[in-house]
Amino acid sequence: MTVCIFRGNTGSRHDMGPDHPESPDRLHAIDDQLLASGLDMVCEHAEAATASQQQLNLAHDKAYIERIFARAPEEGTVWLDGDTAMNSHTLTAALQAAGAGCDAVDWVLQSNDRQAFCAVRPPGHHAEHNAAMGFCFFNNIAVAAHHAMNAHGLSRIAIVDFDVHHGNGTEDIVAGDERILFCSAFQHPFYPHKGVPASADNIIATPLAAGTNGATFREAVAPWFDAVAAFKPELILVSAGFDGHAEDPMAYWRLREDDYKWISARIRELANRCCHGRIVSMLEGGYDLSALGRSVVAHIKGMSGDCAENGGA
Repeated sequence: MTVCIFRGNTGSRHDMGPDHPESPDRLHAIDDQLLASGLDMVCEHAEAATASQQQLNLAHDKAYIERIFARAPEEGTVWLDGDTAMNSHTLTAALQAAGAGCDAVDWVLQSNDRQAFCAVRPPGHHAEHNAAMGFCFFNNIAVAAHHAMNAHGLSRIAIVDFDVHHGNGTEDIVAGDERILFCSAFQHPFYPHKGVPASADNIIATPLAAGTNGATFREAVAPWFDAVAAFKPELILVSAGFDGHAEDPMAYWRLREDDYKWISARIRELANRCCHGRIVSMLEGGYDLSALGRSVVAHIKGMSGDCAENGGA
């Protein structure tokens, strides 16, 4: 089995309140489904280190990072915007979430045919170069991409984002960087009300209407695969959001587990063709707990190929 699941030991302590959809229960729901499916027994597991200031500086404004550190409370809750709050554990959890991506990159690049899934929170793809928003503090996927380029000398990285909300933070950070190809499907018009038109030539934007089902989604993202293959990435990173599921209360797509397994298997096929099977996937959205856990299982099975399929049978 080549899949490793990276976790941060503080992720479940970051809590923005009992009614907030981005809750610690998301991680518990994923762990429950990994156990029930049998994947927990056949995957490898690793605890993430915290990201360093140097790693964060590759994707974020230094002054912004300093503001996040300065606002982190020792007790109580501090709100950065109407959706995004910090408690006394948030800073450590956010550093571990970003660190998980960097650790996963290091692990995947040690050998061929390795895939990693970072079961971490807070998510990251809404965090811009100098702004927190949408439950996100540091842009985990962008930090991982820049770490891969800075520490490992990679020059071509593909980022695939299938969260129902546009990865505005990722686009803000990577737009115009010819070393990165960013493919993003998202409900439009919808929060964060960005992404159309794409801001640079290295961005492939796929806006889709409310009510999008699996067949429409699959047809719409199909052009990504030729574009990624032509780009010839040395590593594929995935912003894996599962809030497009039909049972999710936060958006209005109608995807199912099979759709997440399908796109994950297609990403695996691309990785096999382009970069020796190397994939790092990071958890983004997904707020119906049962659908989230089931979708993560489907994602890992699709991403890892026959090994995960057999292990989860």
